Amino acid sequence: MHLVAILLFSALLPGHGKNVVLIAGDDEYHSEQMIPQFAKILEQRQGFHCTVLYSTNKKGEIDPHFRGNIPGLLALKKADLLILFTRFRDLPDDQMKLFVDYVDSGKPIFGIRTATHAFEIPRGKTYSNYSWNSDDGGFGRRVLGETWIAHHGDHGKQSTRGRISTSSPILRGIKDGDIWVKTDVYKVRLPLPPTCVPLVYGEVLTGMKESDAAVTGKPNDPMMPVAWTNTYKGARVFVSTMGAAEDFENEALRRLFVNAAIWAVGREAQIPEKSDVRLVGGYAPTSFLLSY
Repeated sequence: MHLVAILLFSALLPGHGKNVVLIAGDDEYHSEQMIPQFAKILEQRQGFHCTVLYSTNKKGEIDPHFRGNIPGLLALKKADLLILFTRFRDLPDDQMKLFVDYVDSGKPIFGIRTATHAFEIPRGKTYSNYSWNSDDGGFGRRVLGETWIAHHGDHGKQSTRGRISTSSPILRGIKDGDIWVKTDVYKVRLPLPPTCVPLVYGEVLTGMKESDAAVTGKPNDPMMPVAWTNTYKGARVFVSTMGAAEDFENEALRRLFVNAAIWAVGREAQIPEKSDVRLVGGYAPTSFLLSY
């Protein structure tokens, strides 16, 4: 009877029956810590089935510095949502093909922080047009809405407060100013492409504490979008340039991410007034200010 009750409860959760593939592969913001915690929340709090993939070295060890291998990408063939947190990867063609096939399939995509510059692939290689510095901005600009441009806030010295810019089910349960993260604001070209809808703008703070005041004048005039939606080949796309492992300690950011995952798979009507985003187990992320 207890098992039946659990199964019935799980079937009522927004993520029930949806497969999510989450990929960690950056060498700066500790995605290898944040992504598995995000997967646990999606599974245990929201009912998604999650598969987590990592950058892995030739010894089979999780290694954020090894940019040429993410095993397990076959899982994308059955995925309903891809959540990507990679930086400057240069994958072999057989792995890139699995990734590109997913992107071209019209299924939803969720990009975190360095996903705007997810790949750095030399010219002349098969998938060099996915590189952040390709002529059209690569995967970042073409699919997400922007590639890597520059730091807008002072990296490691100025943190970010989220300022809500619109009404969206993705923002349900989040008040203006609730989001605070230690990472700085990324610069984007304004306006974003017309298919993009800014959700949250990043207010640059004078320091690295939540209580710090906002910087006056530039760079807060204008503020840069730090979370937005896009569409690509009919697919729903969500992007956040926030999301380091430390950032994920902020409850409102976790709620933004969970709501965005539910929205991405087309179940925004099931986003509750306040999504359950409690951390699962211990979570002691490493600061991005500390080198690997």
